[in-house]
Amino acid sequence: MKNLVLDSYALIAYLENERGADRVEELFEEAKQKSFQILMSMINWGEVYYSIFRTKGEEKAEEALLIIQQLPIKIINIQKEIVYQASRFKGKYRIAFGDCFAAALAVRENCKVITGDKEFKKLESEVEIEWL
Repeated sequence: MKNLVLDSYALIAYLENERGADRVEELFEEAKQKSFQILMSMINWGEVYYSIFRTKGEEKAEEALLIIQQLPIKIINIQKEIVYQASRFKGKYRIAFGDCFAAALAVRENCKVITGDKEFKKLESEVEIEWL
């Protein structure tokens, strides 16, 4: 299997045991076997943090970061080429900028995005998506 890009939606689903959590857990188990890497942009990592901070408070957000550190996720720093592609997606489609970063990373890595976020429907012609 090729590498995968994890959107913040998918990671929050896993952390909060929401719909799709089982599939994300399966992917983590497969990634631990070194058959592929799970990638996440630093922007999407930040989305997870602020979303949990906002809904559950600072302590839970900090706990989530500790959990994420233990998961087989490679956090990707944002380079100019990713910002450029994300900005192009944002200019072309009416979607959240964070989603554009997940899609841009998937384009750069030639892999699919794992998400349940309906906004990604607008990007289906641009990037492969595995729906939770």
